[in-house]
Formats: sequence, C-alpha cells, structure tokens
Amino acid sequence: MNPIRLYRLFRPVRSAAQMAAFGVVSAFAEEGRVLPEGQLPKDARLEAPITLHDYHPFRPVASKADWEVRQQEIRQRVQVANGLWPMPTKTPLNAVIHGKVDRGDYTVERVFFESMPGHFVSGSLYRPAGESLAIGLKDGRRPGVLCPHGHWPEGRFHDAGEAAALREIAIGAERFENGARHPLQARCVQLARMGCVVFHYDMLGYADSIQFPEHRNGPRPQMEGARPGEFGFVSAQSTARLQTNFGLQTWNSVRALDFLLGLEGVDPARVLVTGASGGGTQTQMIAAIDDRVTAAFPCVMPSTAMQGGCTCENTHLLRIGQGNIDIAAAVAPRPLGITAADDWTIELETKGHPDLQKVYQMAGAPGNYEAHFDIHFKHNYNHVSRTHLYQFVNRHFALGLKTPVLERDFQPLDRESLTVWTAAHPAPAGDQVGESHEKDVNRWWAEDSDAQVAAWLQPADAAAWQTAREPLATAARVMIGRSLPAAGDVTFGLVGKENRPGYLEMTGLIGLEPKGEEIPAAFAFPGKDLWKGRVVIWLSAQGKAGIFESGRPGTLSEPVRQLVERGVAVVGLDLFKQGEFLNPGETAENPRLIYAKEPPADLPADSWQRSPVYYYGYNDSIFARRVHDVLTALTFIRHHEEWKVTAVGLAGEPGTGHWVAAARALAGAAVDRAAVSTGGFRFGALTSSWDADFQPGAVKYGDVAGFLALSAPLPLLLADDEAALRDRVRAVYAAAGAPGALTLAGDGAASVVDYLAE
Repeated sequence: MNPIRLYRLFRPVRSAAQMAAFGVVSAFAEEGRVLPEGQLPKDARLEAPITLHDYHPFRPVASKADWEVRQQEIRQRVQVANGLWPMPTKTPLNAVIHGKVDRGDYTVERVFFESMPGHFVSGSLYRPAGESLAIGLKDGRRPGVLCPHGHWPEGRFHDAGEAAALREIAIGAERFENGARHPLQARCVQLARMGCVVFHYDMLGYADSIQFPEHRNGPRPQMEGARPGEFGFVSAQSTARLQTNFGLQTWNSVRALDFLLGLEGVDPARVLVTGASGGGTQTQMIAAIDDRVTAAFPCVMPSTAMQGGCTCENTHLLRIGQGNIDIAAAVAPRPLGITAADDWTIELETKGHPDLQKVYQMAGAPGNYEAHFDIHFKHNYNHVSRTHLYQFVNRHFALGLKTPVLERDFQPLDRESLTVWTAAHPAPAGDQVGESHEKDVNRWWAEDSDAQVAAWLQPADAAAWQTAREPLATAARVMIGRSLPAAGDVTFGLVGKENRPGYLEMTGLIGLEPKGEEIPAAFAFPGKDLWKGRVVIWLSAQGKAGIFESGRPGTLSEPVRQLVERGVAVVGLDLFKQGEFLNPGETAENPRLIYAKEPPADLPADSWQRSPVYYYGYNDSIFARRVHDVLTALTFIRHHEEWKVTAVGLAGEPGTGHWVAAARALAGAAVDRAAVSTGGFRFGALTSSWDADFQPGAVKYGDVAGFLALSAPLPLLLADDEAALRDRVRAVYAAAGAPGALTLAGDGAASVVDYLAE
C-alpha cells in the first residue's frame, strides 16, 4: 500500500521518525510539498473527461420526499443549462396561420411565429375535421400535441423514398407505403384523426427553419465578440451566458407550447409532447421544465448510454450529475411512455427502465409509466412505436376509442404544400438569416437576460432581495454543482510536521472519499499561547506554495506571517490543477475536445475543435472544481476533532477573489469572514472558453458581482477599484439590512490582514 494513502487512515499527528519508517517524505524543499516528486494526487478528476458516450446511470433516491427534492434539482439544472433561468421575456408571437389543406377528416395549415423578435418558428398545424370532430371533446375542448421531429433528413419535409418504405413494410415496421415514406406526417395525421390538435414544428436548420442553415458544431473566430451583437453561438461570450442553439431550440418548444395553448378549443389539461431521437431529447426538456405538458412520450432517446450526439442535444451543465433517465423521470407523476430499439437504447429494459418504474411507484402513480422494447427494429418512430403512442393517448386522454387504435392510410403533402414560405409570405432573407441573424438572436437574448439579472442585483428593499436571492443562489448551485460536504465524508492524512521559527508547519492530504478527491494542503500554526481557534484559508495563484515566501522554504509570505503572528492559523491549498496537481511544465486549461476521427473535409482546420458543450455539458470546469476543493477544506476545518475551531476566514492574494466569492456564496455562514481581493478579475474579460478560470454561466449571472451578492448579509471585505461593482454590492447589503457587514477597501494586502485578524 502506498504509505501516503495509509496515513490517510490516521488522524493523530505522527512523528518524523514514524513517517520515515513508512517511507513518507517529510522534507519541505518545495514550499510544503506533500507527495514525492513526479507523483500526482490520486484524484478521480484527473481521469479522462466524461463524454456523451459514457455510462450515465440514474441517481437513485431513498424516499418520495427525497425524490421531490431531487426532481426539483433536475428541473432547475435543465432550465439553467438551457439558458432559460430566468425565462426570457415572452414577446408577441405574431403568429401567421395560412394555406389550409382539407383532407376530409383532418386539415393541415402552415404556421410561423416569432419565439424572439425576428426569429421564426415554422411548422404544420393538424386539426380534426369531418368525422374526427366528434372524437376527443371534453367540455368543448380537445387534446393538444406538440411534435418535435428529430434528425430525420429534411425534418418536416422528410420522405424516406419508395425503396426504404418497402423495406420497412417487409420487416413489419410499417403497414402502408405512405406511412413508411412519411412517418412524421403519419403520426400527426393519426393524432388529428383521434381528435387532437397537433403542431409539428421545425428544429433549427430543418425544413423552413432557414435562419440557421446548419448546426453549430465548432467555434468560429468570426463569431467571437466582447459585447452583445458581436458574438454568436459557440463563442466564449455565448458560453459564459449559457446561450446555445440547444437552448434556443428548447425556447422554441416553450413558445410552440404557448402557440398551441393559445388556439381556441385546446384543452390545457390534456397536452402531450412526443418525438423520437433528437425530437425525443426536446420532448424530455420541455416536459421537465414546463408543467403545462401533462404527458410525454419520448421515443428511442432516454437511456443510460449515448446522450445525444448533436449540439442541438447538448448544452453546458446539463448532464453533470444526471443523465437522460434522470431528466425523463422529472415528468413524474405525469404520464410517461418511452420506447427502445436496436440503438443506444437497446439495454433500456435492464438499465434505466427499472429506475423509472421505481420512481413512478414512489410517486404513487405506477400506472402512468410504460415502456416498450421493440429492439428488433433499428432507430425509429415506426408504425409499431406509433401504435404504442396511440394507445397511450387514448388511455390517458380518455378518448374512448376502440383498442387497438391503428393507423389508416392517408395522402401525404409534398414540400410545396407544406412550406410556410410562399409568395404572399416570403421567407427571411439578407440579415435575417445566417451569421448576422445568429448575432441578433444572441444580442436580444443577452440584453433581455442582463436586464432581468441586473434587477436581482439592484433590490429596492429586503423583500425584493429575498425574492431575488433564491433564483440567484439556484444558478450558483447549478454552476458550481456542489455544497459543503458532510463531515463524515472528509478525511485527512498527515504527511509532514516540522517546527519553524515562530510557527508549526504541517502538510497533508484532505480527502473527499465519496468523490475520490484529495487536496494537498499546508498549514502554518501559531504557538499554542497565541492560537485561539481562528483559521484562515489563504488562496493563491501558486497554490499552497503561496503561503510561503517564493524561493525561501519555511519562510512565510508577508500577509501569512502577519496573520500567524496575530494568532491565526493559515491553510494553503493546491486547488485542482494547481501545484502538485500539475506535471512539470504543464499549465492549467480546461480540456479541448476534438473530433474522434478526422473532421469532415469541408470543415476548416480550426473546426477540429468541438463545441464546448461536449465538455462542459458533462464535466465541471476547473473553476468549479477549485471551489469544490475550498468547500471540502472548509468542512475539514470546521469539524476537526482536535482543533476546536472557533472562527474560519477565507481570503487570498489579489486575483483569487472570484474563487473566494464563489466558495462563500455556496458555504454561507460556514465562513465567518470573507475577504475578496479581485485584482480586477472579471469572467466577462476572458476570451477563451478553455481558460482555467472560465465558468459557463458566470457572466449571465452578474459576473463576480453575482457571487459577491450571495454573501449578504454575512461579513465581507471587498477590495476592488471599480465603482460600479462596489456600488452594486453595497446596494445588495443595504437591501439585506446589513450595510455594516460590508467593508470596502483598496487592493492592499494589509487591509485584508487587519480585517481577518480582528
């Protein structure tokens, strides 16, 4: 056994002789080094990043009460990740419905509306007619259905062709050639014949959604920019604001639901969303975050395997600590139906399905969940799967139709009959399409979000602050993804102990066992007569080496020396990707994911780099992980059995203030005093999505000021020269009724030392 790992089992201090017997390094030639030269911490975060292709199991809970808390967390993460926390302002839809085609027992109309000013959502509206008008009515209203389509070629216009249709019929996947060639239309036609009002709408870049002609897979230099109106998707600024084409697609789904429920005669108590593949992804998202959806039927998507291969199915923060099974479960106890096929859902019956069954049993609605495992078919929304859907709708919407409900043949519409753009209703052109339109969408979204979050950070009184604080705190919890660990989960292994002139120096590893994390730490204790239980965690860009004078082993840096001389114990940490987390010559940067194989020939060389959503959608940022380490250290210090700590402070060198601010925002009163020396740092000034300090969402939620606000009403010293930041934090503290708890100072270290040593 590695002797350092062995020492993690012992809390009592061991002598140098005892440590030498185990071969433990006790020399401090490199400012408190813990591990032997060339050895990295055994930390799970140093392993390969999690990807969409890894195993994503459901996170089980023990009780209904626990599930309700977990369910709320899932919903909040989905909404934050989509850039929809808070929801954008709902501007007028300005819906246009035209070009009705009457098929006797149903009609089809062309629809387009604005989900954001100048951004159009297009689709086909199917309504019952003739003999179908008598079906599905309840108090004069009929069910509404949203149909997102997924990645079928040309989307709403999809025609599989005669040869493919005949193959589907031959294997029993389809009954009629028209349904086999046009499976997306077939679903809508049958649901309309069952008395439902159905809106089949375009995903971005498909059919009539021509304003975004292609998926945004990689960064594009021309779409970078510092201000709204200058940047597009897959840029540092859009990532910092959680603006993605996936989030826009989810917003389109929210507005499609607004459109559907705004139609006369649609029953708000019977609203279904159903789609397959990427349409299944959208079904999960809108059902998770919008309770107006009363039933969901996502096909061939929810699984513990591949989570979604396109940027329109991935976004930052979305699948950290959760996967598609968790997200699908968020609809409980509302009715949920899912299907599996010979694709990434092939193991659903044993991986995922049992968890969903347990959730619905726990929620007291086992009859509201069903799953179908037709894994002899490839990826599909074929007639067999659609038939499962029709029975689901018939039962849960009480249509009273004789079972089994089966499709009848129909006459499909061609592209010319389906397109919403006609001579009378011309398609967007010029600046309304392509990169200029993309920048306009990002500008409106950013300005709208900035105005809402700015209102949170400018509360008029205590009531306004209480209203604003919870959504801001929720955003911080999702971005950082961690709270204070439980005391029993944190361990410590002493590695070195040495008396120095004026203080006792110790080194060791602080561990968080459930997460497989460990943090190299150095401690400087004052003499017994001076120390009264006060501890300061001192952060540095150099890691734990920052508590020492550079190049002078055993000599404390000036501010740390002053604190120790005033009886304060100081803790230095190698936060993730600092100090002993790095190999020689290595610099800290979030991993850049590239295409697993050669990128398509038509992509430029700089497009080998994939969108940041593929990393940040599944992995915490370095910034978040560093905050995690501070939280772990706080729990260790607060609950140390022998130290009997009376007060804990959190501070650091100028330029570490954003770490301090975020940790304090999550730790709350576990930090008695926090001193934030920003050194002028702002998340919005970062130009690379891979910078070690980059955090998706940080700019959206007020930048450094957003984290600082969450310290109110607890004691805080802020050292920053920008008047606007100081005024904003001062206003929050005043509204929180604690103006005296905020101390404003220059960036000098002496003022920080005085504040912490009081």
